[in-house]
Amino acid sequence: MPTPKVKFNETAAKGEILEIKTMIDHDMESGQRKDKDGKLIPRKIVNKFICTLNGKELFHAEMHGAVSANPATNFFITATESGTMEFKWFDDDGSVYAISRQLTVN
Repeated sequence: MPTPKVKFNETAAKGEILEIKTMIDHDMESGQRKDKDGKLIPRKIVNKFICTLNGKELFHAEMHGAVSANPATNFFITATESGTMEFKWFDDDGSVYAISRQLTVN
């Protein structure tokens, strides 16, 4: 099962710029390779990533077949309020992989 990972400074001063680093262990199968019997391996990629803070969207990315295995996404936010940050990756098969972290803004 794909494993999401998130790294950032979970305590910040108000107005501080934070770098958020994310990655998910995922094969990102393009649907173009064949198995040992010569049959196409079905496409299975993470096609969307969303980060929210207290339910408000902070970052959104659409991914496509050319994205490599174990996609990493880094982005910056300005610390404005404390709360729950949720990170969700959406798979072609309908699976959603999620992880959450608390952000404390002083």
